[in-house]
Amino acid sequence: MNHLRSTVRSLMLLPLCLQPGGRACAEEQKPRPEFQYKTEGIQVSIPTADEPRVKAFGAESIKAAAKYLDDGALCWVREKSCVNCHTTGPYMSERPALLMLPGAPKEEIRENFVKSLPAKLSGKETDKDGLKYYPGSWTSVWRSLGLAEWDKHVRGGKISPETEQSLQEMFMRQSDNGSFVSYGEVEIPHITTDFELTLQAARAITAAPGWLAGLKDKDAALDARVEKMKSWLRGATPKNDFDRVLRLQLASYLPGVVTSEQRAEALDLLTRRQHADGGWSLRDMSALSDWHFKMSETVVKLITSQPDAARPESDAYMTALAVILMRQDGVPAGDERVRRGIAWLKREQRVSGRWWMQSLYRGNYQFITYIATCQALKALALCDELGRR
Repeated sequence: MNHLRSTVRSLMLLPLCLQPGGRACAEEQKPRPEFQYKTEGIQVSIPTADEPRVKAFGAESIKAAAKYLDDGALCWVREKSCVNCHTTGPYMSERPALLMLPGAPKEEIRENFVKSLPAKLSGKETDKDGLKYYPGSWTSVWRSLGLAEWDKHVRGGKISPETEQSLQEMFMRQSDNGSFVSYGEVEIPHITTDFELTLQAARAITAAPGWLAGLKDKDAALDARVEKMKSWLRGATPKNDFDRVLRLQLASYLPGVVTSEQRAEALDLLTRRQHADGGWSLRDMSALSDWHFKMSETVVKLITSQPDAARPESDAYMTALAVILMRQDGVPAGDERVRRGIAWLKREQRVSGRWWMQSLYRGNYQFITYIATCQALKALALCDELGRR
């Protein structure tokens, strides 16, 4: 059965949708990519479900995972250059803290983030499909978070002028209600709900060394924007269960924004969603239509056509995130729920070093595998599993 599912999932890498009348959609007309990432001297294969699992999690598999993260991010900045939510964003938000991994975080990725800073601070709201938003909010949030995490862990806890500038630019793209609006459909779950994107902005301001301290005296207008963001996060209605469990993460960044009752409810919900094999499934966390304000036909068909659509199997992203959320909420690393999740992650690492996961967006490059690998390494680090080599 597992072999059959792997085969079906591998076939799903091929474009699959047709427009009414049998006309091929744009996704089908694109040739299947040969590599997930490629630049001179680096080639990273497309992730597939049938890639062999590691014989044993340990020093060599950790080294392979670190190389995968570095290679993917380097390829992206050399060939694409843009700051994004599926490769350089996760790299800069998670890799700086993983200093126990072989090698140092790549300065070239940080330089790319700095180069993306606009010459002038500005923001103009636009309207599409009845949704008002500020273009570039994704880039602003991920850039700010990545630079802040770099300052915190690599730069010795000293904020850089570039991080200061990026945070100011980020708040130029804040909506009037205090949120950061997710206006496009990209890689589920990243930037699919306003709550998730605004949470990333909240993480950025708390990661930036010393940025919040004395902000009221330094910049009253910017402080007011921060308070508006906190107010929105405090009163926002969760779009789905994914938003609900993310309150555990929000509480670790901004403790006064989440009530003790909300934290308890979120932890209970997360506990109930754990599978018998020790993992969690991202698709258990939301009805399909609740991921985003508008879901494309391509995405809907891809998700509903998966062989385990009726009963989603555990996946690497949600399993890693569940462990992270529990650890951030103070659940001990020795807790049975955490240990079962960590055991699942150790079993599921692939020989390339990455953690396979089927994309819930397009299913061609499988970028969610890159995001899941970042999250898996973070979960393992929070349980002191990366130092045991």
